[in-house]
Amino acid sequence: MENHLHIVCLDVPYPVDYGGVFDLFHKIRSLHGAGVKIHLHCFEYGRGEQPILNDYCVEVIYYERHEGHKGFSHKLPYIVCSRSNGRLLERLLEDDYPILLEGVHCTYMLNDPRFDRRKVILRLHNVEYQYYRQLYLSEKSLLKKIYYHHESNLLRQYEQRIANKVKILAVSPKDSALYQEEFGASDIDTLPVFLPFEEVRSKEGTGCFCLYHGNLSVAENEQVVVWLLKKVFATLEMPFIISGKNPSTKLSRLIYQYPHTCLLPDPSEEELQDLIAKAQVNILPSFNCTGVKLKLLNALYNGRHCIVNKDAVEGSGLQQVCHIADSADAIRSMVTNLCTTPFTQKDIEARKLVLGELYNQENNLQKLLHSIW
Repeated sequence: MENHLHIVCLDVPYPVDYGGVFDLFHKIRSLHGAGVKIHLHCFEYGRGEQPILNDYCVEVIYYERHEGHKGFSHKLPYIVCSRSNGRLLERLLEDDYPILLEGVHCTYMLNDPRFDRRKVILRLHNVEYQYYRQLYLSEKSLLKKIYYHHESNLLRQYEQRIANKVKILAVSPKDSALYQEEFGASDIDTLPVFLPFEEVRSKEGTGCFCLYHGNLSVAENEQVVVWLLKKVFATLEMPFIISGKNPSTKLSRLIYQYPHTCLLPDPSEEELQDLIAKAQVNILPSFNCTGVKLKLLNALYNGRHCIVNKDAVEGSGLQQVCHIADSADAIRSMVTNLCTTPFTQKDIEARKLVLGELYNQENNLQKLLHSIW
């Protein structure tokens, strides 16, 4: 008997060029490998139709997202209301296959009583109201701050309403615990993210620079880079490379003011992986304690020493394979010590042990299949 599954994605899950689509694409790839017949529904708003998805799905259907004022509602969060689509709901009602909703963003259908008895699973990527609260705290624009604050409040009310409507699979134990404690979620479990990395490929020895990588168009990431430049690397002579998508002109100009720092904008996947592998220290603090940091996992699987702060690893289980420092002075001291400390086979084995337990792809696939069927 064939297993058919509807997957509703908040975005087109290819190319895999930002953290939010790692889990989406590699989960689809894993399910396809297990013989699942996937009916993929994507909201497309700039990434375009991607023919490669047809290699993994029996059908791929694209839907327009209602951007701007068309997506606003006084009762629903913008990320949900902007993805309301009658054609999607009618298509899902044509059969009785189970439905996997990728993110709170895709849960508009949970407000429709026609799906009350349907097998529906919510993949929780974040505690969204907390994520938007963090955006509110880090944003400089007054208009955006008002939007993020309003969206956070709406999301908290909304997440409370849907917490017991469906089976939930969270990406971290911390998110599972919060939904249980704050929203009273009774049917929730943790399922780690699906990754492209099958083994730890970190190299022994010593690299010659520090690296920060991330989507530089994200306000929080830009804020981290500015803080690292002004508070940590201003007085260090260790070469510091910053790489990522779409850096602003303002950030680019700031980076060029620091003599031991350089910017490598918009790297290809191969270029980024080469940088991660060659760096002596991947430095990835975060000012946002929500979700799972995919860029950190990339560095742990493929790079040498990783320096983070507590917010970057809280509730992740990754603390024991990272160097943790919270103040600028502590990070500066740690960089100085690690720049001449070889990365060893013992370090690699420690990572294999921790990552192999947390991110065993076959075990996680079986857990997902069991949750659906």
